[in-house]
Amino acid sequence: MSDVSAEEADTKPQSGQKKRELSWILYDCGESAYSMAITTAIFPIVLGMYSGNDMMLGYYSSLSSIIVALLSPILGTFADYRDKKKRFFLFFALLGIVMTAALAFVPQGQWVTLVWVYIVSTIGYAGSNIFYDAFLVDATSDDRMDVVSSRGYAYGYIASIVPFGICLGIIFFSGLDNLIGYQISFIITALWWGLFTLPLLRNVRQRFYIDPVPNPVAASFRRLAGTFREIRKLKYVFIFLIAYFFYIDGVDTIIKMVVPYTRSVLGKDSLDTFMLLAILLVIQIIAFPCALLFGRLARRFGTLPMIRAAIGIYIVTVGFAFFMNRLAHVFVLGALVALAQGGIQALSRSYFARMIPKEKSNEFFGFYNIFGKFAAIMGPAIMAGLSDLTNQPRYTILGILPLFIAGFALTWLLPPGDPERVSLSADALQ
Repeated sequence: MSDVSAEEADTKPQSGQKKRELSWILYDCGESAYSMAITTAIFPIVLGMYSGNDMMLGYYSSLSSIIVALLSPILGTFADYRDKKKRFFLFFALLGIVMTAALAFVPQGQWVTLVWVYIVSTIGYAGSNIFYDAFLVDATSDDRMDVVSSRGYAYGYIASIVPFGICLGIIFFSGLDNLIGYQISFIITALWWGLFTLPLLRNVRQRFYIDPVPNPVAASFRRLAGTFREIRKLKYVFIFLIAYFFYIDGVDTIIKMVVPYTRSVLGKDSLDTFMLLAILLVIQIIAFPCALLFGRLARRFGTLPMIRAAIGIYIVTVGFAFFMNRLAHVFVLGALVALAQGGIQALSRSYFARMIPKEKSNEFFGFYNIFGKFAAIMGPAIMAGLSDLTNQPRYTILGILPLFIAGFALTWLLPPGDPERVSLSADALQ
C-alpha cells in the first residue's frame, strides 16, 4: 500500500520531489566520509599502528559483513510496515556515528577493542544503508532513479573530500606517527556524517508501505520466507542478485583492502603514508564526474551495458594492481577504481529498484543487501587467507579476479532492455 497512486508516482511530478531527492543525496554526502576515512584510508593505518598487521583487516571486515548479512532481510521485513523505515534508519545511523567517534577513545595498543568498535560502527553504517537504499523509491520516480542514484554517489565522493582533507591536514601537522591526528579524524568523520543525516530525517518520508498487522513479528518472518520463494521464481531478479553477489564482492574488497594491499606490496618503509592518503583524496575528486558520467551514459546506452563496462574496468584494475611496483602506480590504480566505483554501485542500486514492487522496497533491498554483504565476506577473507598461505601479498589481488569474471558472465543472462517491473501486489508476499 502507498499514499500515492502508481500513475501519480510514475507520470506526474510530485510536490517537493526535488527537496526529497536533494535530501536523499545529502545523506550520501555524509556517510561517504565514513567510507573514505574508516573503510578505505585512515582506520586501516591505525589498525596497523595498533596491531602491526595490515592484512588482518580482511578477517574483521568479513566478520562485520556476516553480521549485517544475517540481519538485513529480517530488518527489511519489519521496516516495510508503515512508519517503520525511518525509525530503523535512524537507529543504525546513530549507532554508526556514535561508534565512529568512539574509535578516537580506544587506548593505543588495545587493538582487540579497536576492532570490535570498528565492527559495531560498520554494522551501523551498513545497516543504515539498507534503509537509505530503500528510501530511493520514496525520494524519486522510476524515470529518474539512475540519475538520482548516480548523483548520490557522485556528490558523496566530492563532499567527502572536505572532511577527509581537513583530516589529512591535522594528521600532517600533528605528525604521521602521532596517534592524536588520527583520533581527531574519527571525531570529524562522525560529526560530518551526523550533520548530513538531518535533511533526510526531516524531508523524506516513507511513501510506500504495508499496513501494520496484529502480530508483526510472526507476519514478518512469514513474509520473509514468502519473499525468498518468490525471488527464486522471479527469474531475472534472481539472476541479477547472483551476478551482483559476485561482482560487488570484488568491488567491496578493493574498497576495503586497497590501503592494506598497497602498504604490504610496496612496503611500509618505502611508502610515504601521507602521499598515499593524498592520492586517495585526489581519487575522490576523479570519482565525482565519473559517477555522473555513468548515470548519463546509462540513459543513452542502457543501465546493464554500463554495469558490464564497469566490471570490465575492474578486471583491468586487478591486473594493473598485480604488477604495480611504485607509489606513482597507486595513483593510476586509484584512477581506475574511481572511474568505475560510483557507476557500478549507483546503477546496480537503481537497476534493482526498478525491478521490485515499491511497497516491498525494504524487504527486497534486505535481500539485495544480504547478497551484497555475504559477498563482502568472501573477498577480504580470500585476500587475508592467501597472504597467510603464500606470504606473498602481491598474489592476494588475483584471488578476486574470478569474482568479476563470474559476475560479468551472469549479466549476459539478463534481458537486454530496461529491467522489467516485477508485477506483485502488496498481498502477494503476505
